[in-house]
Amino acid sequence: MSRTPDASAPAVETRALRRVFKTSRGAPETVALAGVDLRIERGEVFGLLGPNGAGKTTCIKILNTLLFPSTGEARVAGFDVVKDAREVRERIGLVSGGENSGYGILTIRECLWMFSQFYGVSDRIAKPRIDELIRVVDLQAIQHTRINRLSTGQRQRMNFARGFVSDPEILFLDEPTLGMDVNAARLLREYVLRWVRERAGRTVLLTTHYMAEADQMCDRIAIIDRGQVLACDTPAALRRSVQGGQHVELEVLPREGVSPSLDELDGVALAWGAPHPERGTLTLKFRLPEGQTLGESLRQLEQRGLAVQGVSTRETSLEDAFIRIVGRGLDDAAEPVA
Repeated sequence: MSRTPDASAPAVETRALRRVFKTSRGAPETVALAGVDLRIERGEVFGLLGPNGAGKTTCIKILNTLLFPSTGEARVAGFDVVKDAREVRERIGLVSGGENSGYGILTIRECLWMFSQFYGVSDRIAKPRIDELIRVVDLQAIQHTRINRLSTGQRQRMNFARGFVSDPEILFLDEPTLGMDVNAARLLREYVLRWVRERAGRTVLLTTHYMAEADQMCDRIAIIDRGQVLACDTPAALRRSVQGGQHVELEVLPREGVSPSLDELDGVALAWGAPHPERGTLTLKFRLPEGQTLGESLRQLEQRGLAVQGVSTRETSLEDAFIRIVGRGLDDAAEPVA
């Protein structure tokens, strides 16, 4: 019999969470999580970002009761993931990008209905819910198609719908839009945000390699690397933490007989980007320090023999903040902690 959860408990909480993987004899152990402290409140869309090998998947598996922690504590919906695994499973859903799940001989509709039965959802509730989800993921026209005949993107949309069949309290989205086209990914992001706001307490933990997706969806984001949380705040606060002026990109035309060899502009480091042979121009990139005007920089470039043909600027992005905090990009593998 299900126990009543503590309504005041956070959706997810970890304390000093560690996971160590033993390797072959004589080789050092691999520390996937090295003492992770997280607190995700009910009603949040919370992002977990990190490079490949940073510990995100290990953390998700522990929170989904698929993997035991080595030490430390993890609680989901107020229940311990080890001692109360069944209680946790009744309250969560999981969508994993790139997952080749389902039974190939079943149709999309049959697969969704089967998973509703796994979760004990009555037909009275399951059938209209499946109708809605099939519409949300735009699979109405092929809902009676067998899974083994679906494309990668279609299968991923079905997996997405499957995560909502049980109407979980807490939904784990692990790279949910992987393999989807731009329009499908946009519609599903919008659905997740509506779903969270429709009923108090619904919570989402999202991992993604798409910075714009995290920036758009998440109330807060934790950046993890080498099994440790390096920063945790709102997307706006993370951007402000590394704010260093505007990013400027110029298209410049060297004057005849003038070699564009400059590498600095009043102490500002410049970086040359791609040339535009058809126009005879070059791209010049730099970060404008706070307090320095762009007009002054443009005048200096003109004085040095460069005619500015086009200007674009942007503020510090979440990706800029991520790289500054972690020291490398999302696709760069993290070195395991020995």
